[in-house]
Amino acid sequence: MPIYAYRCNQCGFEQDVLQKMSDAPLTTCPECKTENFAKQLTAAGFQLKGSGWYQTDFKNSAPKPAPKNDNPPPCQGGSGSCACAAE
Repeated sequence: MPIYAYRCNQCGFEQDVLQKMSDAPLTTCPECKTENFAKQLTAAGFQLKGSGWYQTDFKNSAPKPAPKNDNPPPCQGGSGSCACAAE
């Protein structure tokens, strides 16, 4: 849903409003109650939904494989038998 900036031409009250594009524009100022409330021409405003951006949501849907570990774990300081102790 777009976020529209409104401003009253009578009293100068400004407000951002989250509205559907199909909703009728607001005309009554909530502050002074005159019919001078109008949309302002601004940069596009929007609200993001979801867990993240390109990096987390769309970049690659396949999970990365776990790194291959060809080395055995290091000895645990003599607290048991390990392959390197026999050498």
